[in-house]
Amino acid sequence: MEITASMVKELRERTNAGMMDCKKALKEVNGDIEKAVDVLREKGLSQAAKKSGRVAAEGLSTAIVSEDGKKGTVIEVNSETDFVAKNEEFKLFVEELAQIVIKNDYTDVETLKAAVLTDGKTVQEVLTEKIARIGENMSIRRFATEQVSNGAVVSYIHGGGKISVIVALESEGDKSALEELGKDLAMQVAAMNPKYISRDDVDKDFIAHEREILIAQALNEGKPQNIVEKMVEGRLNKELKEVCLLEQIFVKDSDLTVKKVISNTAAKIGKDIKIAGVQRFEVGAGLEKKEENFADEVAKQIGL
Repeated sequence: MEITASMVKELRERTNAGMMDCKKALKEVNGDIEKAVDVLREKGLSQAAKKSGRVAAEGLSTAIVSEDGKKGTVIEVNSETDFVAKNEEFKLFVEELAQIVIKNDYTDVETLKAAVLTDGKTVQEVLTEKIARIGENMSIRRFATEQVSNGAVVSYIHGGGKISVIVALESEGDKSALEELGKDLAMQVAAMNPKYISRDDVDKDFIAHEREILIAQALNEGKPQNIVEKMVEGRLNKELKEVCLLEQIFVKDSDLTVKKVISNTAAKIGKDIKIAGVQRFEVGAGLEKKEENFADEVAKQIGL
């Protein structure tokens, strides 16, 4: 398969590896981008794990909680530019959508778009009107809800809506204590972006895949075969501590883990506390953003 410049560029942007290393990796796997990422990681030439989730689109997210504090919603709506994302009409629209979701049981974006508002128009019709009026394409990307029978759902919004988080805590304990803990946990999730709540939630295929990568890394570093296995398990445990919320170091006190913070609060209020669910939306994460030359774009807008 022919390795094109655009393929090399994409791989370099995802991994931060050198151009020639990217080209060699692509040749090795016959142009498969995902496999090339693994090859570069195995050789210690990639920072893909940290780069692959970078924000690549504009828009706004928000998170709200119901009046009884037992249900939370987080939503993301995308726009073409950050300028529109700061538009007051756009902000109000995102907030209105969040309110609609939390008061209903919508399960997907298409159902939400078909919802009829008080003025008789559907969400999609209102969205189309706003696109025409604001002059920029917008799309409802995703939403999620978390709910508890007993306990509290807590929200946190960072960076004016760049990151929005909800954390659901199931417990029969004091609500104010749960809300205080929930706020700390939501800030932790916003800052550290865990992939899982606990080790029990980690996909077995993910662990097997990471173990293969780490073994290849160790062997490529010239480590003896007889110590590779122990070394890999150590590195894997370190990685799991970074991706599992309960295993992470608590950002507000580095002497504690998140698990310990929760158990301390549970002991204080005399009731068990369980994290029932976590949702974290970072605007544009995983989306590609079209690169524009600003001067050319301005010239195009004014007809030069």
